Amino acid sequence: MDRNISLWYRLSDKVRFAFIGCFNAVIMYLIYVSFIFILGEKFYQYALAAAWILSSVSSFFTHKYLVFNSKGNIIKQYIKCCSIWVISYFLNAFLLEIFVKYMHLNVFISQILAPTIAGIFTYFMFKKIAFKKES
Repeated sequence: MDRNISLWYRLSDKVRFAFIGCFNAVIMYLIYVSFIFILGEKFYQYALAAAWILSSVSSFFTHKYLVFNSKGNIIKQYIKCCSIWVISYFLNAFLLEIFVKYMHLNVFISQILAPTIAGIFTYFMFKKIAFKKES
């Protein structure tokens, strides 16, 4: 088990972020799809908001421990992460709106494309702000 952990942390944080980001994206996407089926496709923005809120806790812990292996103050980091997620959420929502209303893409496909773009922004903000190594 220790060997597997050691191998994991030998990977670049970009690679770990991509793996964990994909895992968290699948969780969020499943929540999003569930809400679409419950509420209907015309409520895709509400489904997105619910998915972001519900998936934020597990996403925080997986990024903190599995991506950045951070030892910092958990409360401060969570607040920073939430701030970054708010910006990332609006970027995601904006892109989702563009893809659905103006490019006429399906809501399901759109919610695969939008967070991919928002995820690049999130990586850099997490690395430079939320989980910045203490000097």
